[in-house]
Amino acid sequence: MNEELLPETSGAFAAPPILVTGGAGFIGSNFVLDWLENEAAPVVNLDLLTYSGNLENLASLAQASTPPERYTFVHGDIADTALLTQLFAEHRPRAVVHFAAESHVDRSILGPEAFLRTNIDGTFRLLEAARAHYATLAGTERDAFRFLHVSTDEVYGTLAPTDPPFAETTPYAPNSPYAASKASSDFLVRAWHHTYGLPTLITNCSNNYGPFQFPEKLIPLVLLNALAGKSLPVYGDGQQVRDWLFVRDHCSAIRAVLVGGRLGQTYNIGGNNQRANLDVVKTLCALLDELRPAAQPYAQQIRYVQDRPGHDRRYAIDARKIQAELGWYPVDTFETGLRRTVEWYLANGDWLANITSGAYKRWIEDNYSARAPQSPSSDLRSSDQEESPTFQPVGTAKGLA
Repeated sequence: MNEELLPETSGAFAAPPILVTGGAGFIGSNFVLDWLENEAAPVVNLDLLTYSGNLENLASLAQASTPPERYTFVHGDIADTALLTQLFAEHRPRAVVHFAAESHVDRSILGPEAFLRTNIDGTFRLLEAARAHYATLAGTERDAFRFLHVSTDEVYGTLAPTDPPFAETTPYAPNSPYAASKASSDFLVRAWHHTYGLPTLITNCSNNYGPFQFPEKLIPLVLLNALAGKSLPVYGDGQQVRDWLFVRDHCSAIRAVLVGGRLGQTYNIGGNNQRANLDVVKTLCALLDELRPAAQPYAQQIRYVQDRPGHDRRYAIDARKIQAELGWYPVDTFETGLRRTVEWYLANGDWLANITSGAYKRWIEDNYSARAPQSPSSDLRSSDQEESPTFQPVGTAKGLA
């Protein structure tokens, strides 16, 4: 175990910590920052630091001289039973917030084994460690303990254009290795509550976006390609619909569920912002035209590419349960959240330059180079439509400043 504490300062924090898994990833790091800004309990952050885990996401904690009593980072694997046993015994957390997961559909198609290991076996081992810890608790400590599992709307499958949004009662119908692995982990969490009495909560969220998102996902990938003057790859006809949720709204929802959610329950979290992928790309291009104008409109770089296998057509979230029971609503619209996101990426060139490594470039090449260009009827086509889209990062921080 590699445990790192931030620089020591004065102050004492008697409250037991929460254990966050995957707290150096995109959503996890935003949650750690959000939690420490809004809550008194300290955070123990367990992360294996795979390709998308990045301690730079949490650099502001060191810059702010956050006391070590408030934040502890542990480099380790959720599938390491001995490490989990040690962490629970040493820190005695009052809650677990479980983000750690392999989460990109395209990667799950190219290599599903890592998804089964982390999302299923890792969740099982974490549940067992939490169950053993829970058995040692008594009184108010036992009453207060929670295990919150963060999941996705992709477990529900796909919707037709006129279907109602996913509710918590929608039957599971996962269509990708990633979605199947998350559905499996959801079922484990449910079973550990009903069989063993572990006080669990599950959240299923829609598509997140915002600062620190690894640029394999649509919005940061398109943004970086646009600034580099490269093709903006759009799968199929671009009419796949997603419900977009700004990441800090997601974080506030998780805090609300952790504090007030009913044990054994699932809560859907959505942004009430259904958009087709092509519309998202066009909106992002228009923002860049405003904030970082180029010689030509960025939308001229859009290229249609072969769709991913088994691509779900539409997701939509019915979030009325969390709104009615916990009073949670998203603060950001898609327009305000996307502007905040683009402004953050434009202002953080060093972060972007550091993560777009050789390994990242190889992944982009593996995923996109073999996808044949498509030719839907559209005025976005140009004479170089047959060029295979590739990614080239901006290269220096200056280029994005």
